[in-house]
Amino acid sequence: MRLLSTWLPLLLAGTLTSQEPAEAPPAPDTVVRYESFGAQGDGEADDLEAIVRAHAHANRHGLPVRAKDGATYRIGRSGRTAIIETDTDFGSARFLIDDTDVENLRAQVFLVRSKQKSFELDGVESLRKGQEQLDVSLPGDCLVTVTDSSVRRYIRYGANQNRGKAQTDVFLLGRDGRVDGNGPIVWDFDQISRITARPVDTQTLTVRGGRFTTIANAAESKSTYYARGLAIERSNVVVDGLEHRITGEGEHGAPYGGFLRISSCAHVTVRNTVLTGHKTYRTIGSAGREVSMGSYDILVDRALYVSFVNCSQTNDIKDRRYWGIMGSNYCKNLLYDRCTLSRFDAHQGVVNATIRDSTLGYMGINAIGFGTFTVEGSTVYGYSFINLRPDYGSTWRGEVIIRDCTFVPASGRRVAASLIGGSHTGQHDFGYTCYIPERIVIDGLHIDDANHPEDYRGPTVFADFNRRMTDASYTEEFPQVRDSVVVLEDVTTASGKPLRISDKPSLFRGVKMQGSRVK
Repeated sequence: MRLLSTWLPLLLAGTLTSQEPAEAPPAPDTVVRYESFGAQGDGEADDLEAIVRAHAHANRHGLPVRAKDGATYRIGRSGRTAIIETDTDFGSARFLIDDTDVENLRAQVFLVRSKQKSFELDGVESLRKGQEQLDVSLPGDCLVTVTDSSVRRYIRYGANQNRGKAQTDVFLLGRDGRVDGNGPIVWDFDQISRITARPVDTQTLTVRGGRFTTIANAAESKSTYYARGLAIERSNVVVDGLEHRITGEGEHGAPYGGFLRISSCAHVTVRNTVLTGHKTYRTIGSAGREVSMGSYDILVDRALYVSFVNCSQTNDIKDRRYWGIMGSNYCKNLLYDRCTLSRFDAHQGVVNATIRDSTLGYMGINAIGFGTFTVEGSTVYGYSFINLRPDYGSTWRGEVIIRDCTFVPASGRRVAASLIGGSHTGQHDFGYTCYIPERIVIDGLHIDDANHPEDYRGPTVFADFNRRMTDASYTEEFPQVRDSVVVLEDVTTASGKPLRISDKPSLFRGVKMQGSRVK
């Protein structure tokens, strides 16, 4: 097996810096302190170089790192990245990240990285959707990423249109070559352009505490995404008790690609963490029209089994001045548990997701993907309860389960309520056939639709997915499959009006409704 370059994680982080600096003064043999490597912690001196050196020393000697409680470490314009390979306790220390003048906007401040090296997975020439076994032998469980550059998927539609992405899948593979059944392969790969395996670390690495504040950039408002946060590219990581705030947002600024960026890994838990939504700026999109720019404090990419537990944000989750806090691509088995956040979002497909005992703000739940999407014990303030993203075809191939939830449409503004939002004109090739959920189970839902338009006839399961279709003569060149079973139990509405299929029932004539529509 051919090893990948050991420099690959640094290139992905947007920086290529030596992680073997000149030998620093001796540190205690039980814990590494930033002050031992020259950090001042006074909020004035730039401490990044000392922080980089401290972590490099800790990595070489397998020692934990501990920040000084009460210190304020300033992170200035340098493009250096501190590589974390050992347990790190930021404690109650503060980190002031000044983005007003940076050397490399794509360089992370911290990168949690595995000591294990990725490698090419030789001998695999094709894969089938749902394939359970590969004829390979591995040194341990691995996260496998596979691409076929000859096939384009997720061909985006609308103001941010694009030509799609190379077909990509990510899955866990056991040492015996068995594919994790909870995160199955979702595409056929008749040919493979590249397939790599990244060993899954068996020991948990913990990053604890830290009070981070970003002084926001004031760059031109265009899609030059800033990194400058904490990236995680190692499996089996726990982030516990971190806080991130933002100050200095003005009339213009470039967006952020996630203060917490979790990518190419599995089994990551973020808990007891407080984050902040970014101010929304506008720019000109790829279609030549003005668009809002997504700017994230959480971004999850090519990652499996990522959980957010007891997490919240500093700004009001219903404040429309701030963009939805989270985005994701190519993920499987994502979880919100006891979270209060402005958005859950899956751009380029998620396989299986759960939102439990949580509150979602004005941007609600946005997703496309496969498998089972479960929402239970939660309150959603979005325009729809679940919005199937129209820019990627409003597709979900699988099941949606809603259990013991409350839906407040558009945060209580005067709108007609729909549970499943989306749009699909049938005139755009997304690179795949699009589906509405094959089965929707609603077992305990209160729809707070008391504030509704005068002509309101009651909430609908589905929004009008194709406003262009006004009569039977309309032809969908790329039709959406709209066959579904909707099972209802214990649905109540503030308006007292019944739950209906849609304002355009002819569009959903293949849908069967079972159970009581309203109490």
